[in-house]
Amino acid sequence: MPYAVSLLLVVLLLQCTAAQASQQPPLVSRITKDATSSLYTISIKDDAPLLVDLAGPLVWSTCPSPHATVPCQFDTCRAANQQRPRRCRYVDAGAFWAGREPPAWGCACAAHPFNPVTGECSTGDLTSFAMSANTTNGTDLLYPEAFAAVGGCAPGRLLASLPAAATGVAGFSRDPLSLRSQLAAQRGFGGRFALCLPAFAAFGGTPVYLGTESRGLVEYTGSIPYAPLLANPRNPSGYYIPVKGISMSWHGVDVAASLPNGALDLDGRTGRGGVVLSTVTPGKVTDVKRVPAVKPFQLCYNGAFPLLKRPVSYDVDGAMCVGILEMEPGAMPVDGEPAAVIGGKTIENNLLVFDLEKGVLGFSLLDFQSTSCYSSNLSRL
Repeated sequence: MPYAVSLLLVVLLLQCTAAQASQQPPLVSRITKDATSSLYTISIKDDAPLLVDLAGPLVWSTCPSPHATVPCQFDTCRAANQQRPRRCRYVDAGAFWAGREPPAWGCACAAHPFNPVTGECSTGDLTSFAMSANTTNGTDLLYPEAFAAVGGCAPGRLLASLPAAATGVAGFSRDPLSLRSQLAAQRGFGGRFALCLPAFAAFGGTPVYLGTESRGLVEYTGSIPYAPLLANPRNPSGYYIPVKGISMSWHGVDVAASLPNGALDLDGRTGRGGVVLSTVTPGKVTDVKRVPAVKPFQLCYNGAFPLLKRPVSYDVDGAMCVGILEMEPGAMPVDGEPAAVIGGKTIENNLLVFDLEKGVLGFSLLDFQSTSCYSSNLSRL
């Protein structure tokens, strides 16, 4: 049974090499923005791209017949069973076991893929997917390298609302079966990866050089500001950041206004509130309550409006207006009911460097520095 044997080797690799793997060259993959949905796909799976879900706990895709399976007794299976979505609508998985290869022994493990766009989920075999990416030294692409990742099988119906070419989802969360975590375990990457939408993702502690008009190639990961990453016990997959307020300015004049004090705080006990990053939400969303507007204003909130002085600011340039939408409980992009979601459009053309071992996020708005994600050689895939 060649499928079963090869998958067994992949699963054993995941379970045994995390502690002993020496660090291998970082990997980089192309990211593409879908014009219709404004969602992002990563070209890492051999036969089709996958949707980028920053908070996704799993890799999943439609599966060929036949496909291999993972025995229920493996630790990898236990990790998959812990990733059951808390709120989702199950679609009919049909006979998802049809065409599967018999497990090496015992029963076959089931996974629970989740579509973060529609909120639907399903049940399917845990299997192995062939993938490939380019190695890099931070300035140049070196050579392609093939590897395998464990993921869940999903029915075609679960692809609803994904970009037309996508066959599934690649999760980037802290969870053990996300794409990021599996690469870290296989290649000794630790907890570091970089995201520069809509151009590329880099896995491992690679420097990132971007071209500038006046200084040529500049390495950015060592000079950008870093902020803490917060942990939410109710949504451990999400990447939360400590935002104190949102203010606006135009025509060179700062507006002494912000959201009510504490409106964006994360409650560490209940998991409510906080500001989370998302690649499956196009813009910004907030659940801070509005009150009737007072002329000449059209948008008002209940509470004090202090002018905040923050040590680190995150500016969005070139916006003609700022839309703040009230979130309904049934339309939350992620579990945990955040106070605000910073979506893909807002984090585009920013270099985001995640260092999970240090618990920090580095960010740099590239527009103000006369460069872009596309000025890196890493985007020329």
